[in-house]
Amino acid sequence: MPRILITDTTLRDAHQSLLATRMRTVDMLPICEKMDAIGFWSLEVWGGATYDACLRFLKEDPWERLRALRKALPNTQLQMLLRGQNLLGYRHYADDVVREFVKRAATNGIDVFRIFDAMNDLRNLSVSIEAVKKAAKHAQGVICYTTSPVHTVAQFVRQAVELEQMDCDSIAIKDMAGLLVPSVCAELVTQLRNKIGIPIHLHSHSTAGLASMCHYEAIRCGAAGIDTAISSLSGGTSHPPTESMVAALRGTDFDTGLDLERLQEIGFYFYDVRKKYKRFESDYTGVDTRVQVNQVPGGMISNLSHQLKQQDALSRMPEVLREIPIVRKDLGYPPLVTPTSQIVGTQAVINVLNGERYKIITNEVKLYLQGKYGHAPGNIDLAVRRKAIGNAEIIDVRPADLLPIEMDRLRKEIGGLALNEEDILSYAMFPEVGKTFLEERAAGTLTPETMDAPESITESARKGASEFNISLHGETYHIKITGTGLHTQDQTRLYYMSVDGLPEEIMVENLDEIPLGLLQGGAQSVQTSAAPVNSGEGRRARATQPGHVTAAMPCTIVDVLVAVNDKVQAGQAIVVTEAMKMETEIHAPIGGSIKAVHVKKGDAVTPHETLIEIE
Repeated sequence: MPRILITDTTLRDAHQSLLATRMRTVDMLPICEKMDAIGFWSLEVWGGATYDACLRFLKEDPWERLRALRKALPNTQLQMLLRGQNLLGYRHYADDVVREFVKRAATNGIDVFRIFDAMNDLRNLSVSIEAVKKAAKHAQGVICYTTSPVHTVAQFVRQAVELEQMDCDSIAIKDMAGLLVPSVCAELVTQLRNKIGIPIHLHSHSTAGLASMCHYEAIRCGAAGIDTAISSLSGGTSHPPTESMVAALRGTDFDTGLDLERLQEIGFYFYDVRKKYKRFESDYTGVDTRVQVNQVPGGMISNLSHQLKQQDALSRMPEVLREIPIVRKDLGYPPLVTPTSQIVGTQAVINVLNGERYKIITNEVKLYLQGKYGHAPGNIDLAVRRKAIGNAEIIDVRPADLLPIEMDRLRKEIGGLALNEEDILSYAMFPEVGKTFLEERAAGTLTPETMDAPESITESARKGASEFNISLHGETYHIKITGTGLHTQDQTRLYYMSVDGLPEEIMVENLDEIPLGLLQGGAQSVQTSAAPVNSGEGRRARATQPGHVTAAMPCTIVDVLVAVNDKVQAGQAIVVTEAMKMETEIHAPIGGSIKAVHVKKGDAVTPHETLIEIE
């Protein structure tokens, strides 16, 4: 019997699930030589949220990371997670972008492409699979496992048969939320083994505490490989520990052949690395069987936590977890995996915070309900659809069939900022974030000047600086002031800021000194004599009149749809904002004429500020 194959996820999904995808390349490279010598079937190192996090938070070129890891891991297959027609972004891309992305990823070092679609709509996988095969790489088709009244083992088996017919080299069962239980896992793998001739791999998160048992059942029933994470980055919303699975299988017919002592050395290395990222740890690190009800996957629970912290509403997490299954049912039971996990989760957060279901509907939910992500697995609630998109036409074709080719347009738009095709693809994945990254790289400002003393923060505030680095005990934190709130009755002021991309709030009183303690997060009262810090637009007045348009949460302005003197009707979309990686339209509260516009594209705004005045 061949040995069981191990895919280790430490360099991608493990830290995405536990540390908000914040591990830097510099902390990966020192251990690569030892990881390369282990004999893993593959190392998952790229894809998922890592591309976004590199550009948005770490100010690293994700392609440079891939090339560095390829050089450091010459003897091991490198694997990535690819979202089919979504690639690594949050929308569908034209076929020429998909083909170019796969080609470049293969050229830069990816050997195994794990390809999935959030809807399990296999039409959205066809071009990616074809491109991988053309590049002579391993195409691994994915079944996104979930449970609902419309999902069955028989349905998943039919999907696997079709993926084999699409020329996939292997099949992965992607249990992103840790929903599999051992008995169902055994049934699913047994039926797959009876129907398909290509290898089966199991990817399961430990959220509910069942993944190790499911791994064993999958192996016993014929699975060829399993996904694990090195022990110091395993468990919780991550994966079963590599060392434990190796020990459990050692000396059996399913022996992995991997050296346990060498793996333990790697585990101790990441034990120390994890300490550096303590501030990104999710509040949900242990076993959480609620996933069997709410189906929130590993990477999503930490995102929800951060979203609610941003709104000073972390205590409302139980309400959000109860709301998610309701929204999911209304949307036809999509599996909760990127991007549908963000679509459903963000809408649930908005429903809870507004105290009314679907009072505000994100643009992504509207696109979903129009069919632009593919077929929903179940029936969509027609009342919700009507409220979101009215009588707009529902598309029934493969969504990408409606998209014109994009690469030439993207090249023209980004112009000289792009030094190669990879830069163009970064712009394609995340237009705003990617362009900002390329502009900062061109200007040599990807790493702003480091400020070491507490007094430097105050001095920066006096100068109106809104973004800078702080060095503390050898670690550098990227600080960005994203907006200011209003004075309260006790003369404190709420400041909205981010530390390494995570939202924080601080209360400032009497304005005399900002201590480094604020870097540890949380709302606190501090003293400083500095002028209020904001994005440079001047403090916006509090919304007090019916015609004052404001945002419900801290967000960024994506687009302003009106100008002064324009006539608008009540309910008309006038501003597009982005928060929690989802776009939302703000509508005119009354009809009338635009008297003043106080925001522009790119501005960071906070609740209660007047963005636009209507009279």
